[in-house]
Amino acid sequence: MANPRSMPSIEVTAEAADGAEAVEAAGRTRPDVVLMDVRMPRMDGIEATRRILATGASGFLLKDVTPEHLVAAVTLVRTGDALLAPAITRRLVERFASRDDSGPPVPHRDLSELTARELEVLRLLATGLSNVELAERLTLSPATVKTHVARILAKLGLRDRVQAVVLAYETGLVSPGAT
Repeated sequence: MANPRSMPSIEVTAEAADGAEAVEAAGRTRPDVVLMDVRMPRMDGIEATRRILATGASGFLLKDVTPEHLVAAVTLVRTGDALLAPAITRRLVERFASRDDSGPPVPHRDLSELTARELEVLRLLATGLSNVELAERLTLSPATVKTHVARILAKLGLRDRVQAVVLAYETGLVSPGAT
């Protein structure tokens, strides 16, 4: 397998030994894709990812991704799509599902502005499917799916599909273990 560092289309902008360093490095370098370990000292990868989202990063993968998948992810992000690896989606869901109810209440977001098709797209998007996978599942073109995702984000005032996934779980549109 090829080493991503040796691929001319990818520039590694930073490395971090822990979550706090990852947050600092992402703020400084503004990466397109972050490869994050979930278990790290000082600050875990889930918390670091939450904080990095504020920097506007568009893609999140786990560090065990293959070089080929990494190149495909960077290419996807360059075309304007966001990427959240299914394994990260699962871990985010587990994190939200394991929260106790003694914390601050989650504000309810009204999904009534979404059409039935947009709700269906959001529900499937929350499982970690890419636009191409959504298109296959819904028998639509990838361009149509991209339009639906853009409308969902605009109607709900969300920055990217990562926020859409979190919102889908926070509102109960999907629940842990749903497919």
